[in-house]
Amino acid sequence: MAIDKFKNTEDILDFAIKNEQMAIDFYNELGKKSRNEEMRKVFEDFAQEEVKHKARLTKIKQDRVIEISEANVQDLKISDYTVNITPKPDMPYEEALILAMNREKAAFRLYMNLSARVDDPGFKELFLSLAQEESKHKLRFELEYDEYVLRDN
Repeated sequence: MAIDKFKNTEDILDFAIKNEQMAIDFYNELGKKSRNEEMRKVFEDFAQEEVKHKARLTKIKQDRVIEISEANVQDLKISDYTVNITPKPDMPYEEALILAMNREKAAFRLYMNLSARVDDPGFKELFLSLAQEESKHKLRFELEYDEYVLRDN
């Protein structure tokens, strides 16, 4: 379903749940393809984070109760200066980090767009909160990139 074809909040939640499942599959697949044990663990951890997001959205859809957490997330903007990477087996750690940063940045933008498409203040806050979560994920990848790639150059 295209982002501009939502009929109601339930359509938006279904779309977001599907998007989280795609993220789970994406990180699990990267983890399976990784030959670096450290990188495999990082991707498995991120898959679990996305599982939590999906569960949160599913619970909200079922219960119609929204819980919002507030925190300010720093943005190093490293992903703004990277090129798009296509996933492949045996990709170097640096490329895997770039791929993950860009994916989290896209998820952030998705939730920001979704927040702009709902009228209900609770759902607006939900999507802003999820955008913030994706921003935290991106920051974790940016910090890892800064530590293990930029500092070596």
